Amino acid sequence: MFPVTENMRAIVYRSFGEPEVLELADVARPEPQAHEVLVRVRAAGVNPPDWKLRRVPYPPDYTEPPLTPGWDVSGVVEEVGEYVGRFKPGDEVFGMLNFPLYAGAYAEYVVARPRQFALKPAGISHVQAAALPMPALTVWQAFTDVAGVSPGQRVLIHAAAGGVGHLAVQLAKLRGAYVIGTARGSKHAFVRGLGADEVIDYTGTDFASAVSDVDLVVDIVGGDYPARSLPLIRPGGALIAVAGLTPGDVEAYTEAGVRHGLLIVEPDHAALASVAELAAEGSLNVHVDRVFPLAEAAKAHALMESGDFVGKLVLEI
Repeated sequence: MFPVTENMRAIVYRSFGEPEVLELADVARPEPQAHEVLVRVRAAGVNPPDWKLRRVPYPPDYTEPPLTPGWDVSGVVEEVGEYVGRFKPGDEVFGMLNFPLYAGAYAEYVVARPRQFALKPAGISHVQAAALPMPALTVWQAFTDVAGVSPGQRVLIHAAAGGVGHLAVQLAKLRGAYVIGTARGSKHAFVRGLGADEVIDYTGTDFASAVSDVDLVVDIVGGDYPARSLPLIRPGGALIAVAGLTPGDVEAYTEAGVRHGLLIVEPDHAALASVAELAAEGSLNVHVDRVFPLAEAAKAHALMESGDFVGKLVLEI
């Protein structure tokens, strides 16, 4: 544990379960070690891993409650460790911390290595900046490190109105792709407004019969979506699975000779700085559907699990 100088407010859960296990508590404020920065959090993004790991322990060797959820933050540097030169007190920063290890972002303060932050994009709020890191890094790493997206390619993005999906649509269009998204009918105007060329209502249309000849599938849903997407992918195409692959999926894609892989996002200062540039110039816009005070984290989790929103949810601190 870190040496403690004072307490802070944070959301904690002392057992795994429904959103109601989240509670606001006074906990020890961390102190930055020699290679760390202490950031006063202004806003924390809410992402699917936050609620999924609130329900079940993963992995079991370092998930013993009480725990504080969250990885995405935007805030102001309060202190720097002895060996930190990248930032100084007063700098506005944003970042995704320590993923997939626990980072405790739903709190008034966080500590992390400086390379897990970048300067907050100019011209956007802390709420908007906190909504960006995990979904934007997921898409950036998918399109840069896993499967390059080039002009004229056909890209199918499942859950195109969600946190990852709505940024994937924009980044694919910035790279010149023809973008097809799946989303509920009520969210089609939103997805088209992001630049999507086609939108399919998966509740009334089987996307597997409405789409063909795609170069890349970005799946954020899981379940049977990878299997149903396989016949749609052209030779030489690829699947990027954000929500997971079953052994059967891996076998089917391998036999078909289609590139595939599970993407687990990781902290990435260079990519985050590139995302910040796009956000600052207005080329990449994060949509925040709802903002909750820290004390209402349980309401934010319940809404995220319902799926009844577009873009991102954020806690303001």
